[in-house]
Amino acid sequence: MWLLRHRRGRFHRASARPRGRGYSGLARAGGVGSAGRYAAGSEEVPGRRAGALYDAVYRARVGSWCFAGGVRATRRAGGCCYGLLFGGFGGIRGMSAAVGPRKDMKMKEIYLAGGCFWGTEHYMKQVAGVTDTEVGYANSVVPSPSYEEVKSGRTQAAETVRVRYNPLVVSLRELAGLYLRSIDPLSVNRQGNDVGTQYRTGIYFTDAADEPVLRELLEARAAELGQPLAVELRRLQNFYPAEAYHQDYLEMRPDGYCHLAPELFAEARAFRPASRFHRPDDETLRRTLTPEQYAVTQESATERPFYNAYYKETREGIYVDVTTGEPLFVSTDKFDSGCGWPAFSRPIDRALLTEHEDRSYANRLRTEVRSARGDAHLGHVFEDGPAELGGLRYCINSAALRFIPREEMEAQGYGDYLVLLPERS
Repeated sequence: MWLLRHRRGRFHRASARPRGRGYSGLARAGGVGSAGRYAAGSEEVPGRRAGALYDAVYRARVGSWCFAGGVRATRRAGGCCYGLLFGGFGGIRGMSAAVGPRKDMKMKEIYLAGGCFWGTEHYMKQVAGVTDTEVGYANSVVPSPSYEEVKSGRTQAAETVRVRYNPLVVSLRELAGLYLRSIDPLSVNRQGNDVGTQYRTGIYFTDAADEPVLRELLEARAAELGQPLAVELRRLQNFYPAEAYHQDYLEMRPDGYCHLAPELFAEARAFRPASRFHRPDDETLRRTLTPEQYAVTQESATERPFYNAYYKETREGIYVDVTTGEPLFVSTDKFDSGCGWPAFSRPIDRALLTEHEDRSYANRLRTEVRSARGDAHLGHVFEDGPAELGGLRYCINSAALRFIPREEMEAQGYGDYLVLLPERS
C-alpha cells in the first residue's frame, strides 16, 4: 500500500503505522541524484528508484519546475501546479477567494426582527449554514423608507434581518430557536435599551410551508413561559434594504453599540446543527474502514497520486465523508487539476469543513482541511484553482471520500441532495 506519513521531522514508509499527523501535498526532500527524494504530503517516496520514477512521472505530466513561495505555477496538460509539488505552500492568504452562497442550489430565507438589527445580524452571521445576511426594514407602509423615517415610527416598519441559509446544513427550526434565545419574547416594542415600534420582535416568512414549523415552535415557547409571546408571525409584506452604513455594522465597528450580550455570539459560533451524520468511535472506524482509509483520515497519511479511486471520476454525484457519510463535495465542483488527487473548487458549504494551519514541512505555511463533524483529515486547500471557479483548489484524498453516483443517491438516503446537481430534461 502506497501510504506515507510524517513524524518527528522525518519521512518514512507507511508500514511503520505511526499515530502522529502528516499532511498532503508534495515537497522536495532532495538527495537522490537530480530527482532527489519526493515526499507526498511530507511523506517520502524512498530510494533512488522511486525518486527517479517520480522525477520522470512529474516532469512528463507537469512540465517545468516551480519553486515559488506561494502558488505561481507552470501549467501543462491537466494544469497541475508545480508550486504545489515543489515549494508551493503559500497557504490561503486571508481566504481572499472565500466560498459564497452556491448558485446551483436553492437557499432558503427567513426574516427576523429582534430589536436593533446591528446585533441580530451579527448574531445570525455566526451560525453554521447561514450564507448571507442583510439588514433592512420590513412591512413598511411607506415605500423605500429611510432610517430617519423608520425611527419616527410613521412607517410601521420593523428593523429586520434577511437571513439566507443552506437547509442542508441548518434547519429553519434551529435558526428560529437560536433567534428566540437572542430576544426577550415577552417584551413589547422594546429590546434592551432600544424602544419603539421599529424594535418589535417578529418572524416573517415567504414560504407558506414555513409557517406551521414556526407556529409550533412559538407555541411551545409560550407554553414554557406560561403566557403569550410578543413575537409577530406573519408573511412578509415587503422588505427594503437599509442604508449601506448599517450593513455588517458590527463587523466594520467591533466596538459599536449592540443590545446583545457578547456571549451570545460565542454560543452562535459554537452551535452545531443536529445531523443524522455522526462520527463513529475509533473501534468502529478500525473495523469499517480499509487500512488505507483509516491511515488517511485518522493518521493524516496521503494516498498515492494518480492511482486512487476518484482522481479520474467524472460521473455526476456527491462525495461524502467516508467516516460519517456526510456529503462534503459535489461533482459539479470537481475539476482536473492534474495534481493526482481529486480537486474541487469548493465544498457544499464551508461550515462542513475546518481549516488548520500546517507548518509541518520546512515551516512552510499550508492549510489542512478536515471534516467538521468527523474530524477526518481530507487534504489541503490552495489558492491556485481556476479563477472562474473562485480561485481555490481543494486537493482531497480519495480514501477520505465515498462517491455516490446520482442514480444511487435516492436509494442511499441522499435524495434531498439531488438539488445540487443540474436538472435533467
